This record gives sequence, C-alpha cells and structure tokens, in this order.
Amino acid sequence: MPPFTVLHVCMGNICRSPMAERLLTLRVNQIAGDEDLVYSHSCGIGLWHVGERMNPPAARELRSRGGTDAGFKAQHIARDLVEASDVILTATDEQYEYIAETFPDALPRTFLLRHFGRLAAGIDPNELPVSDGSAAAVHARGVALVAAADRRRDSQDAENLDDPWGESPAIFRRIGDEIDEALKPVVAALLS
Repeated sequence: MPPFTVLHVCMGNICRSPMAERLLTLRVNQIAGDEDLVYSHSCGIGLWHVGERMNPPAARELRSRGGTDAGFKAQHIARDLVEASDVILTATDEQYEYIAETFPDALPRTFLLRHFGRLAAGIDPNELPVSDGSAAAVHARGVALVAAADRRRDSQDAENLDDPWGESPAIFRRIGDEIDEALKPVVAALLS
C-alpha cells in the first residue's frame, strides 16, 4: 500500500539510477511539498559498486539540479526490492531483460524509464482515479498509471538511457536532462 513505490535500475547503481531516484523525490517534493507521497529507491544489476557512494560527476549533476546525494549507498537488485515496488524503471534494455529473466512476474510493471515517461505523457488524466493529494490517492493513481501504460506498451518507442560513467560533465548533464524529461509526465500524472 502507500506510498507509491518506484524502483530505478541501472548497471552499477552509481550514476543513472541514483540520479533518477533522487530527482523523482526532488520533483515530487517541489510540486506537492511532501516527498513522502512517493518512495523512490534504486539498485543495480551488477555487484561491482555495492555500498559505494554515488559517482562524483553524477552527484555533482544531481546537486546542480537542487537534489542531494547525501546518504546514498549503491545496492544490488534483490527480490524484496522488486516485490515492494509498484513500478520498476530501467535505464536500458539490458536491465529490462535481466528483470524479465530473473523476476518475470514483475514484467507488467517494468519499463525503460524514457519509455514509461512517454507512455505517461499520453495517458488521459481522466483515466486515472481522482486524487485528493493523500498518499493513498497517489498510490491508487500510480497503480492505475502503471496498468494503463502496460496496456499501451507498444504505442511508444522504448529508448535506452546511455551510461555516462567515465564521460564528460556534458554527457552527465544530457543524461540528467533525459531523466528529468522522462520523470516530468510521471510526476504530473501522479500528483494532478
């Protein structure tokens, strides 16, 4: 039950997925004034960085947008994280395929992040339950959004989110922009 829970997944959980995790929390708080309406967490499919802090260029990009990397520690994907999440947003097809093979029961609620953003943008808000701004209403709206996106899965192209690890600040900025752009319609749909 509430709050609506979003799991962001990338390769090592030090660049893309933590940026998405923290940007979603930031954007929900900016609109609703209550970051607790949505629980945003992240993990990686690889084990290399478990326990590490966010990659410094990713953390700098996140802070430049008003977010914080404080307290972040990379973690590996696990069944309990997947089962506790209402939607799972991957950076690439590779992570999507990993979930398909490892947690096939989660596929109806698993999407590439950019794909889910495009699907959310095309869903009529009238198809979703009316929200009174409470955590229960946001949760119900989010679950309905995921179900509607699953029904329309083939209506939008799915695009990967490039891995910025080891790249220039300009690449991290582009990835931050793409994450923010994908999250805007999701946040709007949840909080309208």
